[in-house]
Amino acid sequence: MSESTIPTSTDDFDEGLLSEAAPDFISADGRELYEHFRFEADKGQQLLRVDKFLVARMEKTSRNRIQQAADAGCILVNGRPVKSSYKVKPFDVVQIVMDRPRYELEIIPEDIPLDIVYEDDHVLVVNKPAGLVVHPGHGNYTGTLVNALAWHFRDNPDYDVDDPRLGLVHRIDKDTSGLLVVAKTPEAKTHLGAQFFNKTTRREYIAVVWGDFEQNQGTITGNIARNPRNKLQMAVFDDPAIGKHAVTHYEVKERFGYVTVVKCVLETGRTHQIRVHMQSQGHPLFNDARYGGDVILKGTTFAKYRQFIENCFAVCPRQALHARTLGFVHPATGEQMDFECDIPADMSALMERWRAYTAGSRKP
Repeated sequence: MSESTIPTSTDDFDEGLLSEAAPDFISADGRELYEHFRFEADKGQQLLRVDKFLVARMEKTSRNRIQQAADAGCILVNGRPVKSSYKVKPFDVVQIVMDRPRYELEIIPEDIPLDIVYEDDHVLVVNKPAGLVVHPGHGNYTGTLVNALAWHFRDNPDYDVDDPRLGLVHRIDKDTSGLLVVAKTPEAKTHLGAQFFNKTTRREYIAVVWGDFEQNQGTITGNIARNPRNKLQMAVFDDPAIGKHAVTHYEVKERFGYVTVVKCVLETGRTHQIRVHMQSQGHPLFNDARYGGDVILKGTTFAKYRQFIENCFAVCPRQALHARTLGFVHPATGEQMDFECDIPADMSALMERWRAYTAGSRKP
């Protein structure tokens, strides 16, 4: 029997679903799953319910907790989800998996301000600021959105921050701002998760990217997988056998010559999808250090222009990407819910500087 040790660096999350720690596998319903624990039954194993099998092997874990994990599809035997009544037999490989990396420490509620856009008994929609890590992990054990949610729900006996049936349904990068939805009931998470899997949610992003586009709109299609030459990056692959299918639709909203403001609509949610898709087309996001957007890629060599760009980097010291729109069907009422949040101050200031620069350069 062995308990896996999983690296969980979670500084960044993609525009849909993922962290620095690569998922261990993809479930049948398209979820990216992380292995938290693994146990292998020996050859003398007698038939035993999987919940009892796991409770006997794990510290500080109740049978009820294991049953909750099974109900959420988080208990696998030989790679397949099982109910808590499944009887473990010799040589079975039992895994506990979740749609998030493993929390190495207890989640401590922290009084971190939340910009709550909407909340009822079933869901919470929050506007995450740039710089806020979503999940705790290596190097970020405190000060995350999950710590803030633990504080927000501290008096709610029905919300357990460690319950895999509750919580964030999707994620965005640390340095991406914008809308996220949190499920407050198991039914809500199941319902919302199905919408994300079936691509019926509405997700629109605003990005500032390097370069200009020939067309006013277009679609980028390309499988995404981890870059074999840089584990902190993702890359686009032409080989359909490599990576996961990804589709990004874009529409030009404003042209500044050397940079462009685009609206991006996600059809899929992959690791760093918008960032890597745009880079693959020669349009890295402005000031995206991970994908080469934090240097001058377009424009002149004049010192005045270089100073202008440095000032722009200082005004918006992160990749210029904002999850502006989120739409889904309410899991309890069936009502279509659509939310939109303003472009944050740093990106607004960046765009204003480019407007002023472009207007000035066009003067006779």
